Amino acid sequence: MYQERIRCKQLLEKVVSADEAALLIKDGMFVGTSGFTPCGYPKAVPLALAKQAEEGRKVEISLVTGASVGPELDGALTKAGVIKKRHPYQTNGDIQKALNNGSVNYFDMHLSHSPQHIRYGFYGNLDVAIVEACAITEEGHIVPTTSMGNTPTIVQEADIVIVEINTSQPKELEGMHDVYIPLDPPNRQPIPIVDPGERIGTPYIPCGPDKIAAIVITDITDKVRPLAPLDDTSKAMAKNLIAFLENEVKLGRLPKNLLPLQSGVGNVANAVLAGLLESDFKDLVFYSEVIQDAAFDMIDAGKFIVTSGTSLTPSEEGLVRFKEKINFYRDKIILRPQEISNNPETARRLGVISMNTAIEIDIYGHVNSTHIMGSRMMNGIGGSGDFTRNAYLSIFLTGSVAKNGDLSCIVPMVSHVDHTEHDVSVIVTEQGVADLRNKSPKERAVEVINKCAHPDYKPLLMEYFEDACKATNNAHTPHIISRCLEFHDRFLKTGTMKK
Repeated sequence: MYQERIRCKQLLEKVVSADEAALLIKDGMFVGTSGFTPCGYPKAVPLALAKQAEEGRKVEISLVTGASVGPELDGALTKAGVIKKRHPYQTNGDIQKALNNGSVNYFDMHLSHSPQHIRYGFYGNLDVAIVEACAITEEGHIVPTTSMGNTPTIVQEADIVIVEINTSQPKELEGMHDVYIPLDPPNRQPIPIVDPGERIGTPYIPCGPDKIAAIVITDITDKVRPLAPLDDTSKAMAKNLIAFLENEVKLGRLPKNLLPLQSGVGNVANAVLAGLLESDFKDLVFYSEVIQDAAFDMIDAGKFIVTSGTSLTPSEEGLVRFKEKINFYRDKIILRPQEISNNPETARRLGVISMNTAIEIDIYGHVNSTHIMGSRMMNGIGGSGDFTRNAYLSIFLTGSVAKNGDLSCIVPMVSHVDHTEHDVSVIVTEQGVADLRNKSPKERAVEVINKCAHPDYKPLLMEYFEDACKATNNAHTPHIISRCLEFHDRFLKTGTMKK
């Protein structure tokens, strides 16, 4: 019975169909929704809006979410031609095609910046918020579901709020959230987190009944993504990383239980945590964005004593497992707004060890994590920059090759820069670990080529580096720009970087 989830009884009269709620969204509006990789996003209202557009209703919107969302939102609205501008992060195939063919304008940005930019008014007035909830409190406040993301700020700033009560989401999610919205300059105060397990806010998103314009009842489930089985490359990367961390402990640069860990989203990130499960490390703290299957394994094994993030991002199997053991996990997981989970101030204060993935890395340590061959957007920078710039140790992981070995992920110069050499401490591939700390550009180049490049590409990369040193009279960062372009152009023309 959905009525028991709406504890503010005066709001029961605002329960409407998804079609009625979708009519509140007008052409030209700026719309914000809940959702983060892809969990906790609204589904029924976007599907209704897409159907109305397909039937001839003119409605185009700018859309901001927390991060990526599911096909009922990004996919359906893109195919219906509703989305004209999108930010700050996406992974859906339909919207990827649209932003790469120019039919959707995409604004990629650091995830921790997104909510404050909304509050600052940089994007204009936020007209409507569409938020998935598992309950509404007696006071009319919103209890989110499986993600937090930008939702607190979106609810605060929107003129009106549409709430989707999703009865497929467990009521037991209530109590897992910690909602804290910082004040804006010149009134901002330090975020009062000195321990990753601290709760500093409320278990609900402040809203109030007057702001809620419509409530829609739905039971559409999150369309979470499968995680690939651990392959040999991922296992080797995890093994190399763990050996590096063990040595840091041995040298006295890390405590035995390390420092708070941050891990990106996806198969490689999940593999890294799976590797930690098999390691001797214990009493670990996780202060990150996304909580995936391997994080549940770490909690079950007692290895994570604190697990803090902004989204639950499991596989289908992991989601079932989470729901079956939700009373166990609820006391061990904290879901925070992305402005707090990804906050640079907090990451630096806690001494976070960031572990993120790259598309390609160049011999001097610059990282491309967003663009294929410099032009085609994949997903977005996400939260990697929030952590990388402010981490105690910033680590990037990638396989040394892609496309069955036809493409080297270690290149002379990245085709797009998301993270500069100044922010990258360590590079890990299945070949080895390059420690870039306290090294000049030329020292880094030798380290990266020797430790991280695939054997098939080491000679090409070393030849380039030596020729660049000669051509520039051993300059600080030797480059032959035309040769860098040839390296990428060779793949575009022949399908391989090999000579």
